Amino acid sequence: MAPELIADYACQTGEGPLWHPQEKRVYWVDIPQGRLFRYDPASKNHEMCYEGDQIGGFTIQADGKLLLFMSKGAVRLWDNGYLQTQIESLPHETESRFNDVMADPKGRVFCGTMPSPDHLGRLYRLDIDGSITEVLDEIGCSNGMGFTLDMKSMYYTDSRAKKIYLFDYDLATGEITNQRVFADSSDQDGVPDGMTVDAHGYVWSAGWDRSCLTRYAPDGTVQRTVEFPARKVSCVTFGGEDYTDMYVTTAGGHLKETDGEGAGALYRINLGIRGIEEHYSRVGL
Repeated sequence: MAPELIADYACQTGEGPLWHPQEKRVYWVDIPQGRLFRYDPASKNHEMCYEGDQIGGFTIQADGKLLLFMSKGAVRLWDNGYLQTQIESLPHETESRFNDVMADPKGRVFCGTMPSPDHLGRLYRLDIDGSITEVLDEIGCSNGMGFTLDMKSMYYTDSRAKKIYLFDYDLATGEITNQRVFADSSDQDGVPDGMTVDAHGYVWSAGWDRSCLTRYAPDGTVQRTVEFPARKVSCVTFGGEDYTDMYVTTAGGHLKETDGEGAGALYRINLGIRGIEEHYSRVGL
């Protein structure tokens, strides 16, 4: 089955698609342009619903609002156009921005940052009481995350290292330990970007400069690839009534002559593989 083009806003860096189960819509962002979009598959309508500061990623709060992770380490609640600041900035991220984020079953959020001129990226954990803790540093490019089905391990992507790592994960405390390599693609062109885990425990990793999604078995071996008409495939999520629709973002909409005619668009593909609902964040709730 070929990917279906859903919406083409020529995103420079289309990223972070996430299914909103309460609204039955998918949201995604264009990071450098600070644009937030949404698509309703029932009506087939899509729209830009926010434009402002850069958004590196977002989670959906249990009350349905969006928690935006932005430039300079800012975190803001978005309620259908209205913003409320939770964190104004982080001391070490004034020259950086958040990149990819993920809520855990308790409602905490793991949130990574891009490198700054004077230091590499970091991974933070934002707890539900609003406190934030640095978890990892010296990260080339903090990217896609996910959990194993038993919630005992967490996947984490460092795009610059071209590796997806696996950590032991403590659900009670949110601590991650025992870092090891799950998948190493350092011998390939391009880099691993955003990711998700399906209902069978397989990992789907978007391939930036690879024009594809890669599905990894739980042992780290490549099970299949799915090609896209865009060079920079950036992220993937499952959605729809039965979570078999895969929504995929791409980048390079300003460079279509080199990155592909479909660069910067949102796609949908259904391979009959079921995903799982992402966790809600519960920061401040």
